Amino acid sequence: MPDRPEAQPELLTDTAEHRVTRFDFEPGAETGWHVHGFDYVIVALSECRMKLEMPDGTVNEVTLPPGRTYHRPTGIEHNVINAGAQPMAFVEIEYKTPLDFDRLEEA
Repeated sequence: MPDRPEAQPELLTDTAEHRVTRFDFEPGAETGWHVHGFDYVIVALSECRMKLEMPDGTVNEVTLPPGRTYHRPTGIEHNVINAGAQPMAFVEIEYKTPLDFDRLEEA
């Protein structure tokens, strides 16, 4: 397993309803393996060229331009890696009550 630098999280707020964390990644940095305990949305602050490693060995590559979002349900296990040549940053919003993903898809 490659030895990568760690992404730097900064907790911005944590309430009974949600938790908001900013993540900053140098090129090649990773979050480390983790499982989301809540439904969540990320908002790209910069171009985010991400490799998403999954437990079955699958690696998904995703690029989000600044201001774009994606959302996932609770229980997702993965490792996020900055696959770009530049630093990247995003804000993650975890919802402590379940999201209605069908409604989000319509938006």
